[in-house]
Amino acid sequence: MNHKRFFPVIILSLLFYSCNPQLNETLFIRLTQIGFLPDDHKSAIVISKKPFEDEVFFIKTSSDELTIFTDSIKLLPFKLNSQFNYSALIEFSDLKQSGEYFIEFQKFKSTSFRIDNALFNSVRDSLSLFFKVQRCGPTNPLLHGICHLQDATKVIGNSDSVAVDLTGGWHDAGDYIKFLYTTAFTTYMLLFSFEFTPEKFSFDLDNDAVPDILQEARIGIDFLLRCNFSEDAFISQVQDDNDHKVGWRLPEKDTLTFNRPAFVKMNKSQVGIYSAALAIASSIWKERFYDNEFSDRCLNAAKKIFEMRNLTEDYSDNEKYYKQNEYRSKLTLAALELFKSTGNAKYLQIALGYGKGVAENNWWSWGDFNALVFYKLAEYDPEYIAKLRSILNYYQNNSNSNLFGESHPHNWGTTHSLAGVVLSSILYKRFTGSNEFDQLASVNRDYILGRNPWGISFIYNIGKKFPQRIHHQIAFFNDGYIPGAMVAGPVPDSLFIKHNFSINSDYLKEFSYSSVYSDDYDNYLTNEPTISSNATSLFIFGYYSR
Repeated sequence: MNHKRFFPVIILSLLFYSCNPQLNETLFIRLTQIGFLPDDHKSAIVISKKPFEDEVFFIKTSSDELTIFTDSIKLLPFKLNSQFNYSALIEFSDLKQSGEYFIEFQKFKSTSFRIDNALFNSVRDSLSLFFKVQRCGPTNPLLHGICHLQDATKVIGNSDSVAVDLTGGWHDAGDYIKFLYTTAFTTYMLLFSFEFTPEKFSFDLDNDAVPDILQEARIGIDFLLRCNFSEDAFISQVQDDNDHKVGWRLPEKDTLTFNRPAFVKMNKSQVGIYSAALAIASSIWKERFYDNEFSDRCLNAAKKIFEMRNLTEDYSDNEKYYKQNEYRSKLTLAALELFKSTGNAKYLQIALGYGKGVAENNWWSWGDFNALVFYKLAEYDPEYIAKLRSILNYYQNNSNSNLFGESHPHNWGTTHSLAGVVLSSILYKRFTGSNEFDQLASVNRDYILGRNPWGISFIYNIGKKFPQRIHHQIAFFNDGYIPGAMVAGPVPDSLFIKHNFSINSDYLKEFSYSSVYSDDYDNYLTNEPTISSNATSLFIFGYYSR
């Protein structure tokens, strides 16, 4: 029997009771902590310790508990862990009416959610604030004072080890180290977001007539230009592991302020992402601001560094952080951006040449963004869209094979990669016009926002339940407050054990399975935010904003 039904005349529910879903011991309804756009695929997952006694669920208004939609659950062949042996899918995509609702099933209630066209504007705005917190130097930072004005006190790996001006940029994560690679990736993603959908990313929260995302990108651009501090020297990092050895402190009170070295190093992967970021900056500053002088400065730096790609030694990376084993995708992206900025066909030929060696990969991160490269290449050779589709098919097959629709096995940086799945789906839809992967995008987006075993939004202050003890220096001194920070999320339990972490909450532990999550200040595995992951997330939630 199909119970799905709308109620033109809304019927008053006769059941009035309270049920705190966080205290429920036998059944949980997991869905996004935020809600849905009217035309979204809409779903929730039910997990239970006992067999289901009924099959009918109800969706009711939050204000007066009026039933507005009902249908049957779909039993699933999955169990979460040894405690939760029963699961079901709730789908209600046909409900498109704006409002605030909750799901009721077997007298248990879900958290409330909204349906609204402007639903994700607040998520976008919060994510953008995170970058202001990460600002270093005299850049008008948020939640802390001007800091690290002596960067860098010396340069290691260069014959002349005098101080060099490397102020500005962003602290990379919960620490105070700055990396060229992730700064370049973040800068590129902010600029690409604006290029991709300027009408979505022209939001101007500080009312200064400059799109906030370009204002933030300028922080990254200025730092990148400083990193190329001489004709034959290129800074890849400011500060080292000593940053992790002195304990919690605000950046303006950093005891290492006068001991923050920079490191000279260059490999082909760094050359690629650096040149790509400055080349796209050149295009945007010329087209948006008519600033030919700054545009030329960015373009000249991009061209100069790109020409050095063949002067570097064969690819080798012994970095402790952000290791890379592939460079062709980054050089492809750089050459494509240089072609767009200069119109010189030699760059297009170089891009197409490197593009032939770019493999399909099934992970998204600061160093794995081949899906974006295929999208860019497809403008000149449509056959590359098949490679992007192949990646998405891998994600889709994985998503279909597990309870919460997870698109790939978890690793360090799971939420960032899931955001990349959403981004890849958006790129495919833009190029083909197909909605084939819309549901895949919704499931992965909603996983980040609460449709996961723990029922938690992995973005601070987004939703009703979110991380409270984020691994971040500034959050530590602000009672956990750190706007828009998206934490890394669940990791395989084997990785958790390897790093000797424990789960500090029985509630979180109860929902662990082959992957675990812990909300703790010291847990850099599951609970640390980064500029690169926030940049990817800003793209997707900006895209879904109104």
